[in-house]
Amino acid sequence: MEPLYEEYLANRGTIVKPYYWLRFSLDCSNCPYHIRTGEEARVPYTEFYQIFGFPYGPTYPQTKHLTFYELKTSSGSLVQKGHASSCTGNDIHPESMLFEMNGYFDSAIHNNDGIRHIILYSSNSPCNEANHCCISKMYNFLVMYPDVTLSIYFSQLYHTEAEFPASAWNREALRSLASLWPQVTLSPISGGIWHSLLNNFVSGMSGVTVFQPILTGRALADRHNAYEINAITGVKPYFTNILPQAKENQNIKARAALEGYHLNNVFPRQSFQVTSGQLQPNLTRDPRVPVIFVLVPFRNLPPIHVGQNPHKPRNIVKHLNMPQISFQETNDLRRPPIGMPVERVEITEQFASSKEADEKKKKKGKN
Repeated sequence: MEPLYEEYLANRGTIVKPYYWLRFSLDCSNCPYHIRTGEEARVPYTEFYQIFGFPYGPTYPQTKHLTFYELKTSSGSLVQKGHASSCTGNDIHPESMLFEMNGYFDSAIHNNDGIRHIILYSSNSPCNEANHCCISKMYNFLVMYPDVTLSIYFSQLYHTEAEFPASAWNREALRSLASLWPQVTLSPISGGIWHSLLNNFVSGMSGVTVFQPILTGRALADRHNAYEINAITGVKPYFTNILPQAKENQNIKARAALEGYHLNNVFPRQSFQVTSGQLQPNLTRDPRVPVIFVLVPFRNLPPIHVGQNPHKPRNIVKHLNMPQISFQETNDLRRPPIGMPVERVEITEQFASSKEADEKKKKKGKN
């Protein structure tokens, strides 16, 4: 196979030029080396915050895309970690570079058949717009390598809202990709996965700094992403919902600290409140105020072997649309259906007293 990239040894890993025609450019700060492996894949914390929106929540507008990845064996052993960045000069997304035929992942698996699981941690969900075709390339790659599983974690959904012209196309492509379950899973980044990213892909992070609190705006964005991807694909995602600590005094402090702040810049026309230590809708809070959490560790589960389930479903729908019932109909639910035989018995005080007298007479007759 003739690869579409050039790879060079660096101090702490390798740097990769994904296309032969890429060169240093004033329009793109990362050109031409958009793929970096090993410790070369680490990025500064400021860049991680700006692109992934951690810990405060999504940042807009978002023009850069960044995808961290891990290549693992079937037992979960790490073969390689790295990242791919978008090219702003040539408008190329990271997934397009990684999953290109004869591209970097194609060559990696061709040269190491022990790779059985690919994990992506992306700033945006993959798209399938005409200039990128990321999902189409991913789909073709998975068809070519049916023994390889793919787990995609994303920080925010990309162009799936109705105001974007390609939203319908992107949503349909996400449904198509999700239909490859269990070979493919789509989930929001949440919970301990954030701390795993800080530890493995962000430079200058160590010890306690890795386990910094996930703030309200970020936690609510993750929950929103889980709801949206479920609504789009019909497949329930892996999602770690952070639970507040049980100590009442800490809950009181958290509620007091959250009093009077707004979340409108994260969720327009939607707000939340803390009730009995849990986030509930209706009041507003500041995304920059930390939530008191019990940290749920990221469970690094071994990948699912595709061959174990020959009857895998193509589309999985886990939601139910309940019929709309009017207020008048709810009142009518207490009435018996027409045509049902009903025995109506009215017990009056006189009837009850006469019944008691008859029972006393029967007892006297027995004596």
